Amino acid sequence: MTTGKSSSDKKRGGRVPHTYAILFSIMIAAMVASYLIPAGQYEREEVDGRTVVIDNSFGEVEQSPVGFFELFKAIPTGMSEASSIIFYIFLVGGAFGIIRATGAIESGIAKVVDKLEKREKLLIPIIMILFSVLGATIGMAEEVIIFVPIGIAVARALGFDAMTGTAMVSLGAASGFIGGMLNPFTVGIAQGIAELQIFSGIGFRFGAYIFFLSFAIWYVMRYAAKVKKDPTQSVIYEIEKRASKSSTKDQAELLGAFNWRHGMVFLFLAIGLGINVYGVFEWDWYLTELAASFVIIGFASGLIGNLGVNRMFDAFVDGMKLVVFGALIVGFARAILVIMEQGVIMDTMIHALASVISGLPNALTVIGMFFTQVVINFFIPSGSGQAATTMPIMTPLSDLLAIERQVAVLAYQYGDGITNSIIPTSAALMGYLAVAGIPYEKWVKFVWKLVLGWLVIALIALVVAVSIGVS
Repeated sequence: MTTGKSSSDKKRGGRVPHTYAILFSIMIAAMVASYLIPAGQYEREEVDGRTVVIDNSFGEVEQSPVGFFELFKAIPTGMSEASSIIFYIFLVGGAFGIIRATGAIESGIAKVVDKLEKREKLLIPIIMILFSVLGATIGMAEEVIIFVPIGIAVARALGFDAMTGTAMVSLGAASGFIGGMLNPFTVGIAQGIAELQIFSGIGFRFGAYIFFLSFAIWYVMRYAAKVKKDPTQSVIYEIEKRASKSSTKDQAELLGAFNWRHGMVFLFLAIGLGINVYGVFEWDWYLTELAASFVIIGFASGLIGNLGVNRMFDAFVDGMKLVVFGALIVGFARAILVIMEQGVIMDTMIHALASVISGLPNALTVIGMFFTQVVINFFIPSGSGQAATTMPIMTPLSDLLAIERQVAVLAYQYGDGITNSIIPTSAALMGYLAVAGIPYEKWVKFVWKLVLGWLVIALIALVVAVSIGVS
């Protein structure tokens, strides 16, 4: 969904470089580095279907600097090499564009709201759980934008404020996105690059997800109860005073009525996700099979949702438009690696990193990887783009340091997901704040303690993962 830029967005745009500009700058830096950093390579071998780095095999080789024209050739080359991931993102985005167009999600929320009349205390956890499932299974992020007005309408109708409505939708989805048990855009891609079975380690991720979600639910409910008891405690009290309260009629118009078609869409989605999980673990499915399965789910949902052929394909294209930004970032990120590989400097950098941190305990090493991902996420707030940029480096690094690759994926996953709810470079965050009419600084005041809590949970989870050797 495209939203207009507010004045604060424009000011922010003047301060924060565009994500693609940052990536292109890194490409230039990699080109320059190919002249300055000594070229070197590790020997590699196949072990149990994985390409692993042989320890103590690093050696310098002939310098191979990358030229000016090669810099630009790296972009289409990167797009070509990452084509399976890019088209996977497009097709999954299109499939869920169709599901959204059926209105099943909105009407499902309406059904829940209707069932919970006069039991509003249960509404916040149930809506957050619903959106967390969407975050964990379909990687809901930018799509949150279209549901924020619904969340606000529901929250105000129950005596809460717009902050509560925005939070229960966005932070519910964020909790699931961080947990990422079946997130095809982050965990799926990162594990593919790390040559792990897609969605492996699902049990550990689910356990951590429960903690991320539970803390978020407690945090939002605590705030909502405080606002309902005393509206002046709202972080956006002045905004709420000016805003007209949504009527039940307005709320009903926003949500729509739940019917049997919507129920069938949810059924198709649940069955499809179940088949995907089974296919990954029992039939060795990978991106091609998963993309095909998601397209089937989307088309079936469109037909049963009575969209008609033309509306269904319009929704399919609209869904792909929503993920263009993140999909093409993968190609630019791969271009960085193309330059580093052509300049034969990637292994040199891995060797240097390994030499610096090899003496540290594994738990400290993983924490260092985690905070590296947190910093990178500010500049590359696309989960798939960050996976494509960092996992080719973190995977061999984890091999050299005798850390499970699954743990390196967890460090990426948490480093990518948690700060999306507070960094100003997050397109999803700035989009739903613009729709909600909530100033960025007010949101930061509301959410910073939650993000801090999530970071602590992630650190504990990573230390536990290292201790038990999650694989």
